[in-house]
Amino acid sequence: MFKVDDYIMYGRTGVCKVIDITNERFINGEERKYYVLSGIHNNNNNTIIKIPLDNTKIPMRKIISKGDVTSLINDMSNMEALWIDDEKKRSNKFKTMLKSGKCEDLIELISNKRYLKKLNKADKEIIKEAERLVSEEFAIILNISPKEVNSYISSKKS
Repeated sequence: MFKVDDYIMYGRTGVCKVIDITNERFINGEERKYYVLSGIHNNNNNTIIKIPLDNTKIPMRKIISKGDVTSLINDMSNMEALWIDDEKKRSNKFKTMLKSGKCEDLIELISNKRYLKKLNKADKEIIKEAERLVSEEFAIILNISPKEVNSYISSKKS
């Protein structure tokens, strides 16, 4: 369970801050608890999202630690790109990895940029979305803007 003021990754929305946890009562008397989230980096940072605590449809997780960011950056150069020749299988795998929201999966997706000439438009869009999500998450952890993340990573890679 998340607490108020936690930063979380909420599906493809990206980094959100838990600003409240509320009880909602419905006409039928049913009561449910909800996280009240505020987007951080997206264009709709005034948007408030209410999501049930027992949500299972959209992945939610705490953002990773600064130590995890450092480890991931150090491991990036050793990461193998996940290349699947069959376009349909590759597309399905890429979509599954993006939907998982796991930072490791997102970085593995990004590592496929080395195949840029082989990528179709859908692959490129998925990789671009993975880059956005990773940049937002790293930015909040490192206290920099998402636009500064690539140069930060470049400066830290060995």
